[in-house]
Amino acid sequence: MPKRVDHEERRAQITEALVRVAGRRGLHAVGMREVAAEAGVSLRLVQYYFETKEKLLLHGLQWLTTRLSSRIADRVRAAGEAPGPRAVIEAVLLEALPTDEESRAFHLVHTAYAVLAVTDEALAAQPFIDGPNAAEDALGDQLERAREAGLTPPGLEVRTEAISLLALSAGLGTSVLVGQRTPEAATAILRHHLDRLFPNES
Repeated sequence: MPKRVDHEERRAQITEALVRVAGRRGLHAVGMREVAAEAGVSLRLVQYYFETKEKLLLHGLQWLTTRLSSRIADRVRAAGEAPGPRAVIEAVLLEALPTDEESRAFHLVHTAYAVLAVTDEALAAQPFIDGPNAAEDALGDQLERAREAGLTPPGLEVRTEAISLLALSAGLGTSVLVGQRTPEAATAILRHHLDRLFPNES
């Protein structure tokens, strides 16, 4: 009896291979043939599941977003049974830093997607900024909770602070990636800013 193929598992296998190759060589250098070799499958199979390189890249972007969300959820759960706004915000910001092999690959490849989305019509047509916008909304909601609970300074501009924190995290992530500072130094800087926003919890 022939073995039943799990199509979602096979698609995930190919997508993870894409991310690994992109992490080593850069997204611009990724081809379907290289992804097939990395995944240990035939080129025909990659084409069967994704048809074109553009569709493969779009699926890769969705996979990165889903994987990051999963890692953030794990970090939030590790913070305790009912983590407060600061713990949730810290989980989001710290998970975006390249502190291990997977998060380094995420930061590298996601940055490459951002650059490619400027010039690639297929990626530009995809709502690339939906992920960042959702992150701003999530942090804004947490900051609003904190403000209503009196945990932040009076007059806090919630949206501005949410955008600023995410921009800071992204910039620090890049500085770690290129060796300008260590993950520990970047973490300390993020926590310094959170101490300013949550003076009663520092």
